[in-house]
Amino acid sequence: MLIINFTHPLTEAQQGQIEALTNQAITAIHNVPCQLDNAAPFARQVATIIETAGLSPVEWQNESLLINPPAFAPVVAILIAELHGRMGYFPSLIRIRPIPGANPPQFEVAEIINLQAIRDHARTYR
Repeated sequence: MLIINFTHPLTEAQQGQIEALTNQAITAIHNVPCQLDNAAPFARQVATIIETAGLSPVEWQNESLLINPPAFAPVVAILIAELHGRMGYFPSLIRIRPIPGANPPQFEVAEIINLQAIRDHARTYR
């Protein structure tokens, strides 16, 4: 499984949690810096950021991908739309949460969110 990471680097512990939750080995992590210019439209910037992941159209459609999204909601919405267009389906996302009471702050993997399954289930309400 290939992780495209648009946020903070994943720790070894977090990588182990991801492998346990997905029952898949992580084969590579592409860390993609996600800094945007607030004075410019986001859509083009997000598309450019995605390009830096270095995947071909075939890889976007065929690789086992997991996305660690940035935290800024408007950017995540654009990112998901752009990825759906490239992949042909909604990607699964990593949700990171703070560990209660940890000092200094530490974070763990809370869940893997299967957006395609959520979308497919929502279609039953049409």
